[in-house]
Amino acid sequence: MLAALEIVIPVLYAVSIVALTAYGGNLLWLALVHANNETCRGGPVPDPEDLPSPDDSWPVVTVQLPLYNEAEVARRLIDACVELDYPRDRLEIQVLDDSTDETTERVARRVDYWQNRGVDITHVHRDDRTGYKAGALANGLRLARGELVAIFDADFVPNADFLRHMVPHFFGHEDLGMVQARWGHINRDDSLLTKVQAFGLDAHFAIEQRVRELAGCFMNFNGTAGIWRRACIEDAGGWEHDTLTEDLDLSYRAQLRAWEFKYVPTVEAPAELPPDMNALRSQQFRWAKGGVETALKLTGRLWRSAQSLRVKLEGTFHLTAHFAFPFILLAALTHAPLLLLKGLGRGPGEIYFAIMGFGLFGFAGFFLAQLFAQRALYPDWLRRFQLFPAFMAGTMGLSLSNTNAFWQALRGTDTAFIRTPKYGAASDNSWWKSRYAIGEVPRVVWGELALALYSTAGLGVTIALGEWAAVPFQALFALGFILVTASSLRQVLTVRRDQPVSAPASSPAS
Repeated sequence: MLAALEIVIPVLYAVSIVALTAYGGNLLWLALVHANNETCRGGPVPDPEDLPSPDDSWPVVTVQLPLYNEAEVARRLIDACVELDYPRDRLEIQVLDDSTDETTERVARRVDYWQNRGVDITHVHRDDRTGYKAGALANGLRLARGELVAIFDADFVPNADFLRHMVPHFFGHEDLGMVQARWGHINRDDSLLTKVQAFGLDAHFAIEQRVRELAGCFMNFNGTAGIWRRACIEDAGGWEHDTLTEDLDLSYRAQLRAWEFKYVPTVEAPAELPPDMNALRSQQFRWAKGGVETALKLTGRLWRSAQSLRVKLEGTFHLTAHFAFPFILLAALTHAPLLLLKGLGRGPGEIYFAIMGFGLFGFAGFFLAQLFAQRALYPDWLRRFQLFPAFMAGTMGLSLSNTNAFWQALRGTDTAFIRTPKYGAASDNSWWKSRYAIGEVPRVVWGELALALYSTAGLGVTIALGEWAAVPFQALFALGFILVTASSLRQVLTVRRDQPVSAPASSPAS
């Protein structure tokens, strides 16, 4: 048995490190391109006085607001969109409501309120969720009159000048199909969890989106805070719901049809981050499963296209980004046993470990992408970058749930589009009192608890063996699974304390 483990464990660990080094190497390339091109930086936000004033030549814009059981935030979103600075006769707002709770009644009242004040706003309610968000957007597009279509999820609060910043990018560029803004974070500083989420998202927007555009590679619509040219949506085949990431799916189909995309880093669209671990896990599960589904659907189409090798390679890393999570989990499972074999005088020799040291190039990619993102966005970037260890630990801690999403996508398991609960970013941060707070323990938490104990034991073994260079790596695994497990269980206890009879809201990762 031990002889077999001497072979299997080093091979599995090597596979995981090679894969993670490849993904980290891609991030390293993005980070270095960013560092070598000052145009990657957003630059100053234009003064509102310098923005062009909309006139009769500006196109009709339809603003679509897809909702599903968003009673806490529906009014905030609707009111923010009504305040958009755009000619009233050229602005249409559609509230695409698939709700099954009191959200529908609240939306109806607010829409009626604004209709009575001359706003072109309609309440489009469906009795079923066929196609989920993609189905709602497709249904709304069928009824829309806009040449351009702006989309905001329920957790966003767009600034009044959003359209004045974004719409002019379409002028004189008939091949431009979509313009994406950068996400901001309303409740970034509420907790360590929200700070870490914002930290990770900043790298996507400050580095990945901007550099992919700069390098002529495919970027993506982020599902919200962007504007589509209607003709682009229709030419690409419309919204499809065979994946859980309809935004990524349509983005690649559109760019394969030769439509151009633009990212505007100077325009920030504020949004609410999930303040609780179970909601975050649910969101990450959906993104991971949908990303893998989209990769399976479109990677072959991308490689059969006439795009350049650079576009195909970067597009593959982009589409398969969530493939990294099974390798993170595999590294967590094999790292300590590998060190134990070494301590027993068994397993591979020093040459093997020297080769594995090249994995530091992959780590450098993760490190520099996050560092440059904070430096590009914030004057106090050095202080903010202190969150990097927590971000890495959190990424590792979610690897079990996201690996589950990966395998479900590979097997073709059908799962519902589980919305991320929104709480309205209450001033007292009492999100756990909301009817949408998840008060049940997802089954995956017990697996995360087992991994927390396993990784902590592995940390003890690593220290006992005196493998000091490996201690930080193993400590991140232990810390990640401990934080994810503790946050989930603490949340459930808090919700049950304040909501003895809470509405069931299970996660797809349960």
